[in-house]
Amino acid sequence: MRKIAAATVGRSDYGLSRPILRRLAADPAITLQLLVSGAHFDPASGNTFTEIEADGFTITERLPLASPDARPQSVAASMGAAVTAFAEAYATHRPDLLLVLGDRFEMHAAALAALPMRLPVAHVHGGELTFGAIDDALRHSMTKLSHLHFAATEDYAARIRQMGEEPWRVTVSGAPGLDNLADIELAPLADFATRHDLPLTQPPLLVTFHPVTLEHDRTEWHIAELLAALTAFDVPILFTLPNVDTGHQSII
Repeated sequence: MRKIAAATVGRSDYGLSRPILRRLAADPAITLQLLVSGAHFDPASGNTFTEIEADGFTITERLPLASPDARPQSVAASMGAAVTAFAEAYATHRPDLLLVLGDRFEMHAAALAALPMRLPVAHVHGGELTFGAIDDALRHSMTKLSHLHFAATEDYAARIRQMGEEPWRVTVSGAPGLDNLADIELAPLADFATRHDLPLTQPPLLVTFHPVTLEHDRTEWHIAELLAALTAFDVPILFTLPNVDTGHQSII
């Protein structure tokens, strides 16, 4: 049996990795070790570890972290705590491979902790760009910490190879989150409005705005500009909450 540990640190990566996790869990030659941390245990973010359990997965290790506040040093402290927590989990469960996805700072901690443990890392969604955010540095750092790379497009795969990764290590796999579209059941607008107590008479404009982490001191200006632009639209506007980055409380 090959033991594959998969890290998930929030709804942002779990929704994308769910199709991969289902395939791994169904493979009789693989033992899936699910290491759950980060915002999954934040009540303000919905305690989304319950969604993992509702999907039928067994959580191998729970690694709760203190939720970072608006200060950058708080995020840095959470990164350090996450490195320690993941390292202890690897020492306990001794996986053969670690699966990470994306560019969250908690996910970077999972990849970093694997380095001194000599634990091979497979990274999904490397080679991409996110301007104005710390995500770029974290994602590219995770590429250099990883041994196998699964890129969403050929352009992203080319960027990974330009970073010095050997071509045989890079696979253009597509975006796994798209596989969710084959399973999702879309609710009629009336049912959706009733479920969430929203008086919608027509399809809304869906708005999600996350902090620009390299300009977190200008978050209030950013969200004010967005709200000003949205006044031009004569349709219902439905906001989702931002992710847990520096400045997210200003957006809320």
